[in-house]
Amino acid sequence: MLLGVQVLLAFNQIIVKAVNAGLQPVFFAGLRSALAIGFVWAWLAWRGRPPRLRRAALWPGLLMGTVFAAEFLFLFLALDLTTVGRASVLMYSMPVWYAALAHFGLGERVTPSKAAGLALAFAGTAWAILSRGQGGEGSLAGDLCAIGAALGWALTAFVARRPTMRAEGPELQLFWMVVVSAPILLLAAPFFGPLIRELQPLHLAGLLFQASVVVAGGFILWLWLLSVYPSSTVASFSFLTPVLAVLLGAAIFGESLSGGILGAVALVAAGIVLINRAPAK
Repeated sequence: MLLGVQVLLAFNQIIVKAVNAGLQPVFFAGLRSALAIGFVWAWLAWRGRPPRLRRAALWPGLLMGTVFAAEFLFLFLALDLTTVGRASVLMYSMPVWYAALAHFGLGERVTPSKAAGLALAFAGTAWAILSRGQGGEGSLAGDLCAIGAALGWALTAFVARRPTMRAEGPELQLFWMVVVSAPILLLAAPFFGPLIRELQPLHLAGLLFQASVVVAGGFILWLWLLSVYPSSTVASFSFLTPVLAVLLGAAIFGESLSGGILGAVALVAAGIVLINRAPAK
């Protein structure tokens, strides 16, 4: 399941970049969250647990949904402005930011091994940014948006592991995220340009796939894995996603496999492994 989630998340970025050709990225993200509300509701109802939002979870839920909206606003813009490979490498610097948050807020101490991993992943992120422009691909704005998405993802994972939202369970966490993020993204969308581009039926199919399979399926599974396994076990597989995304971007969109981006992938992947290595017993 861990491997399957990473493959889905890598392929997800291919779909986002393709659908961005037909829908403005922020509008696309808002529509995806709005459609996902119905899919997540149906999933909970089918399991005999229709969503009941507790008052005690109101503020953490609003915070989680707002951070989720920011994460995907930045990610969808990044995939519109830069390549899939670059966006994925920078997005998967997330363990760097999460480790810092967990050190201060969750009591997950930064060990020497984690510190080395943080240094490697940070170096890979810097290398990816500095290698921008090789082959005429990438943009500074796209790189910064991808880093913003990584920060949003780290904050989402941090809030998910706090006691109040952890008690909600993965499905209700996701319901909070899509219910709160949908209006935020749809209201923000007009500020980012025309909502419709060269819309084709394939783009609508991608939107439906995103809302149903990626959000209501993949995200619930990822949050469930995060709730029942140590975060290190789940995150240790995440080094595969940027590797797969770089290869898929090259195969599908013809993105160049420059030495800079491959070196950045290697450093970020090595950093993720070190950050999430189990401590010696």
